[in-house]
Amino acid sequence: MLQPLPRARLQVWFVRVCSCVLVWTCLAQLVAVGDLWHGHSRLPVAVRFFLSLGNDAAVSSLSLRHQFQDFVPASPPYVPLRVYKSNGYLKVSCNGGLNQMRSEICDMVTVARFLNLTLVVPELDKRSFWADTSNFGDIFDVNHFINTLRDEVHIVKRIPKRFKGPKNMLEMPPISWSNENYYLRQILPLFNKYSVIHFNKTDARLANNGLPLEFQKLRCHVNYQALKFTPQIEALGNKLIKILQERGSYVALHLRYEMDMLAFSGCTRGCSVEEANELKRLRYAYPWWREKEIDSVAKRLQGLCPLTPEETSLVLQALGFNNSTQIYVASGEIYGSDHRLTDLRAAFPRLVRKEMLLDPEDLRQYQNHSSQMAALDYLVSISSDIFIPTYDGNMAKVVEGHRRYLGFRKSIVLDRRKVVELLDLYANKTLSWSEFTSTVQEIHKNRIGQPSCRKVLINKPKEEDYFYANPYECLSNSTECEEPSNSSDTLR
Repeated sequence: MLQPLPRARLQVWFVRVCSCVLVWTCLAQLVAVGDLWHGHSRLPVAVRFFLSLGNDAAVSSLSLRHQFQDFVPASPPYVPLRVYKSNGYLKVSCNGGLNQMRSEICDMVTVARFLNLTLVVPELDKRSFWADTSNFGDIFDVNHFINTLRDEVHIVKRIPKRFKGPKNMLEMPPISWSNENYYLRQILPLFNKYSVIHFNKTDARLANNGLPLEFQKLRCHVNYQALKFTPQIEALGNKLIKILQERGSYVALHLRYEMDMLAFSGCTRGCSVEEANELKRLRYAYPWWREKEIDSVAKRLQGLCPLTPEETSLVLQALGFNNSTQIYVASGEIYGSDHRLTDLRAAFPRLVRKEMLLDPEDLRQYQNHSSQMAALDYLVSISSDIFIPTYDGNMAKVVEGHRRYLGFRKSIVLDRRKVVELLDLYANKTLSWSEFTSTVQEIHKNRIGQPSCRKVLINKPKEEDYFYANPYECLSNSTECEEPSNSSDTLR
């Protein structure tokens, strides 16, 4: 028969159990209270531990649970929290596709840092042509974003309820291409009246040039370290990259011959009359698109249209790629469906798309979410041996800049104005094939993403080089371009 434990031993075990519970409670307090007490965040861990112990009596179990609701665990290495008095909350609504929104997020973090604001996790565009319902956390790793930037700016997942009333919030779009003086003189004083300012448009609201070096580097830090895709997107993207690399080297071709691009650019080269009319109707259906009547022929001759798949096939061959080249098409659905790729596939039989390489089940959750699909193409594009965009849209520019950051990986940036001229001369038999190929190669020998300075055009920000295509302040050639003052400073 088992003998009961002596009363003294039971007391010892009871004390041990209670001690363990107390220690773990104190450690939990350390994490929660230490994060909330910004003023103590830089104190040694042991000091913060005893500070938390001193407040045990004041913190009930209910308040402890409340503190942990929005707690975001820091990812190693632990980044110290920046201590500053916040001037208010900045809420931002991004607009456009994935890569436009990506640059907007980088800009708005920089604005929040400059003005000592608390940033609310950005809202993504759900009303554009793509009608993608994805939230920030569906595409980017939210906790990684918050923790990576905690030494720069405070970021919260939501605005506190007490600040949500209309009296506390001002909704407005900031002025495009503004420098830090605009935000300091025009925006910061508004926080004397409002606790929250909501920027309802954020595309191109920060200047390409003329900003302090620390803010240019912060834009890069956000873009290349803080904006990490979700683990699910990263895993599937890496799976795609592995499949491609096992088959050999590959070219990522951003073939921007898609319905939205053709409709809003007014470019109808290669389209039937019915297709051109469909694209025009689509353009008129979106009131926020200002330019309605567009001369497609004139725009193409100016180099402002994406190359057609047929034109792309000729240019790739002229650049020296042959039928053994593996080409990954990093794009959405090509307008006119697969039959528009006939010439391109005939010249490059190893032409592939993600839908051809992955099981349908792998892509099921990303269907009808264009930004999540674009994230997969982004990962494949920055990892490719060569990247070639057929139009200089947001993805082309942001990927080009990311590849520069990763060690000036080769990106062939097509001079479409000259290419179109050469294509027409070749089609008219004015140029022979050998003349066509040699000229195409000559004009692109210095357009491969090598170190260079950005072109700066005073008072013409739309026409100058985009910061995110060539963030030289964050690259090895930064000392050569410290004070660009005119367009002659630049080689593309």
